[in-house]
Amino acid sequence: MSPLVRKTWRDDRRAIIGWALGIAAFTTIYTSFYASFAGAAQLKDDALPEGMKNFLSVQDMTSPAGYLQATVYSLVGPLLVVMAALVLTVRTIPRPEEDGGIELLMVNPLSRRAFAAQRLLATFIGVTALAAIPGVLVLAIAPGVGIDVPAGNIASASVGLVGLAWCYLGITFAVGAATGRRGLALAVGGGLAVTGYILRGISGIIDGGDWLKWLSPFHYFIGTDPLHTGWHPAHLLALVAVGVVGAAAGIVMFDRRDVGV
Repeated sequence: MSPLVRKTWRDDRRAIIGWALGIAAFTTIYTSFYASFAGAAQLKDDALPEGMKNFLSVQDMTSPAGYLQATVYSLVGPLLVVMAALVLTVRTIPRPEEDGGIELLMVNPLSRRAFAAQRLLATFIGVTALAAIPGVLVLAIAPGVGIDVPAGNIASASVGLVGLAWCYLGITFAVGAATGRRGLALAVGGGLAVTGYILRGISGIIDGGDWLKWLSPFHYFIGTDPLHTGWHPAHLLALVAVGVVGAAAGIVMFDRRDVGV
């Protein structure tokens, strides 16, 4: 790895470690206590209206796959992973630019495109590692606590979670690289994430709204119910494609604009 990539990791190490511990703790608690939460899951399943279940992508909270989807892969898990992706992504260019320290990073003998690409690479690897934590832990813990879900289906949902993180990473990077404004990049990335989640949710509960789900990255991640149905490569590729296009656009736009120092 280049010195710039390694420096980026050193600068971000506390944030990465903090997010890793939080995501790991959340996943471990909910997965490990499956048997203890089974009764509560039944009560919640009976209490939730059908429309709310559809909105939350929760069809059956009592089955092992339904429990995993309702706890790890439906709301809080993706929220943590996407938030981590956004926070780390705005540290690539907007944060040092606003803080007035980007010129110290750009003294490396690199073109501006190479500089942006290497900053992005460091964050991409960090975000990928964070997004992979739930899948690794669920695969390790599930057999021992009675969660009888095929490993391939867990892997499919987990890869989808990584793809979701890549999608919003690319979008946020594009905005941050094009503007150099951390707040704007967070607002756009976070706003689109919230909007995407809401669109996927309401598409199943309003008349004639089924088409809305195709506008939401969350549909490509969890709308196909991968914990029950397994792999859907086209949906995963769609998430990756958005992230790649956003990343490429951000590198080009950063190369063409004046940088604040």
